[in-house]
Amino acid sequence: MANTDHNLGKQADENTIAMSPLVGLPREELLAAIGTVLKETARHPINFARHAGTFGKDVVDIVRGKSELGPEPKDKRFKDPTWAFNPVYRAGMQSWMALQKGLNNWVDDLELAELERARAQIVLNMITDALSPTNSLIGNPAALKRAYETGGLSLVKGLKNAYSDIVHNGGMPSQVDKRPFKVGENLALSEGAVVYRTEMAELIQYKPQTPEVYEIPVFMVPPQINKFYVSDLCPELSLVNYLTQLGHQVFIISWRNPTKEHAHWGLADYIRTVTELSDVAMKITGQKKLNITGACSGGITVSTLLSNLAAENDERVNTVTLQVCVLDPRRTDSEMGSLVNKRGLELARKRSAKKGVLEGSDLARMFAWLRPNDLVWNYVVNNYLLGEDPPAFNILYWNNDSTNLTAALHSDYLALYERQPFANQGTVDFMGNKIDLRKVKADTFIVAGMTDHITPWKACYRTTHLMGGNVKFVLSAGGHIQALLNPPLNPKAKFYWNEHNPDNPEEWLAGASEKKGSWWDEWAVWLSERSGAPKPAPKKLGNRKYPPIEAAPGSYVFE
Repeated sequence: MANTDHNLGKQADENTIAMSPLVGLPREELLAAIGTVLKETARHPINFARHAGTFGKDVVDIVRGKSELGPEPKDKRFKDPTWAFNPVYRAGMQSWMALQKGLNNWVDDLELAELERARAQIVLNMITDALSPTNSLIGNPAALKRAYETGGLSLVKGLKNAYSDIVHNGGMPSQVDKRPFKVGENLALSEGAVVYRTEMAELIQYKPQTPEVYEIPVFMVPPQINKFYVSDLCPELSLVNYLTQLGHQVFIISWRNPTKEHAHWGLADYIRTVTELSDVAMKITGQKKLNITGACSGGITVSTLLSNLAAENDERVNTVTLQVCVLDPRRTDSEMGSLVNKRGLELARKRSAKKGVLEGSDLARMFAWLRPNDLVWNYVVNNYLLGEDPPAFNILYWNNDSTNLTAALHSDYLALYERQPFANQGTVDFMGNKIDLRKVKADTFIVAGMTDHITPWKACYRTTHLMGGNVKFVLSAGGHIQALLNPPLNPKAKFYWNEHNPDNPEEWLAGASEKKGSWWDEWAVWLSERSGAPKPAPKKLGNRKYPPIEAAPGSYVFE
């Protein structure tokens, strides 16, 4: 079942792995941000009084019907015509907007350090978003109309939805109707088999779809915090299906969903597992090299592996593909970077250490509150006030099929953010070697998303100057997930590329050419040129030493 709805895809984009949600929203940090604002206000009461006076003038203009305040054209909360034509509702909307404007201007005027100002702005925005009149029944004309039209049945359905979420979804509004989807039946359909299994992961080999295949296999490493089948959602959105149709031998890792007993699994353990599974893939295909690809945090795992292999003169990696992956994160990459500080990192580390894992549900909750309008209040209105079911959308289903992150791996990711080993190459020890991607000489293909707010493309671009080999950077239209799930059949697909990689990403974009179509096709050409000669496709999956254990998608995906 395919669904390419732009807005739903955007919502899925905003609920994927990023550093700020890994750190979380500790209550102490939120209270500290509010305390800083109150303290500064007490020091400069005249400044507060001046902004309060401005807010009062705005209210007077609203009452007199002379206010020009209005919502942004893209703000769907106020699309109902009642907001424009009913004076009471228009005044309510404008009063809320005046409050929002006044608070923003007030914080901008406070004598705060830039980091403190950004943190305070985020906290106050969360508060004002919660106070939007559209989040209440009486303040939402569309909800009132629906209640009248249905004789109150929409409110009854909304109460049932709310009760279900309290009992089954940790009190958070559901983002997706999960009922139409089942992994192995209408998701993750590509034919293949688990050919190797460890306590940590399964290795899936997919059945070739062509009489001949390229010699060098494609070895895919997904993020540990997401399930692998985003690469095999449905036939038309399946990168696995696309590659096997072009004659590539494809292997993919399916990570186990860890529990408290696996708390000790750290990044080094995951890298050893990737190495072990890649050995199996090479033995099955009879090759000494493979083309490895890693997405998002899986790209961090791959990059750390590459550095370790290079230090040990292991040349198994033929090419590298990194998808929406940031190796050199900086606070300035996004507004959410201001939530990350040393205190927050330590609190996050302690929380997961106490539980043994960073639970997928907790991580999803953190993501949601970083984008409350899209990922919380939007569903409160839809599910509870309007009494609608959440959308049935395969990407959102996958997005909500979350997994846990072990305490050790969580701590290692936080340490990478603290120590910045990729930005400071050759200075940080890991697994007995210095992390240094300059020693990685394999050709590299990097793809980023133009409107990606999770791994901003300019941050992804910095990786072009970290690698030691030739690097091709492609900028795909769309956000974090949209940019990746952008098949050739998508009529809106386009991407940008530039044969040069200047230091400045803006300079790269200025010299880039826009190309219609999917980056998948561009990557396929690049990959095929580096995949060796064609040979007869294997008649069976696995081999005598590594026979098929069970059909894809395996067992770990259901945990």
